[in-house]
Amino acid sequence: MRVLIVDDDEIALELLSAVLVDSGYEVEVARNGREALEILRTGRHRLVVTDWEMPEMDGIQLCRKIRERHFSGYIYVILVTCRDGTANVVEGLDAGADDFIAKPFQPAELCVRLRTGVRLLSLESRDVTIFSLAKLTESRCPETGAHLERIREYCRVIARHLSRQEKFRDQVDGDYAQLIYLTSPLHDIGKVGIPDSVLLKPGPLEPEEYEIMKSHAQIGAETLDAAARLQPEAEFLRMARDIALTHHERYDGSGYPRGLAGREIPLCGRIVAVADVYDALTTQRVYKAAMPHEVARSVILDGSGVHFDPDIVDAFLKNEADFIAIQTREAFETG
Repeated sequence: MRVLIVDDDEIALELLSAVLVDSGYEVEVARNGREALEILRTGRHRLVVTDWEMPEMDGIQLCRKIRERHFSGYIYVILVTCRDGTANVVEGLDAGADDFIAKPFQPAELCVRLRTGVRLLSLESRDVTIFSLAKLTESRCPETGAHLERIREYCRVIARHLSRQEKFRDQVDGDYAQLIYLTSPLHDIGKVGIPDSVLLKPGPLEPEEYEIMKSHAQIGAETLDAAARLQPEAEFLRMARDIALTHHERYDGSGYPRGLAGREIPLCGRIVAVADVYDALTTQRVYKAAMPHEVARSVILDGSGVHFDPDIVDAFLKNEADFIAIQTREAFETG
């Protein structure tokens, strides 16, 4: 991510630039607030590290101008100053600064504060990206909207259960559960690349059509991987890519597109596999009737160790009431 450093002291600019470049940031500099505003108009920067005292336009005035203008995205501002005391901190934050760091600063402290800014900015872009991509998927299939809502609810139930198990304590926590809730609706995004004659066919697919349909996993993964390479800090895109690629893999290695087996399949893919199949079984489609929960439960139980990870099946069984409630609520609301 690019950082704009604003300071009229050349030594300070060199020091800040060296620290941030070493930490992997792209850096551009401005010597005062007015110059910084012109650079910000290009839309290339979302992070600003600015000194307080500068000629023409100081750091406080720059913060106010940034908040007055309607930039395309939020700009995170760290105010750097030798001033101390509560009154100065309050003045800086009230002007629109997001963080405040006193001189002389430690490079490690500045980098930690910048990473906080990166995380907050990524939340903004994450939610917009996920919403846009999910709506794109939904636009290709009239059944998808409610399906996406249920899928993410099922996935969160499973993830929360796993977070309480010692076996998954180091891998699954509240953040993981929220992340899979947000990204699981992108599991079928690759279907945007499937021809309507196959995707919208009102009946069982022929073998050659099924092969075309199966390609949606690879298409979705490639699409999300391209986005992930452009935003390497965006963890949600990496999880979404893994889900898109692996939610049709099977625990015994007989799935697609890569024939992964067991723990070779990312946990997020193993979770979505159960949620996706359960929803497919319990939902009416143009070519089949909805199965009752008991029948779907038997199918999933029979698939333990074959189609599904036994730990995920166990989580499903331990939370059947939640699955039934989600399925019943969504069926009522959409029926």
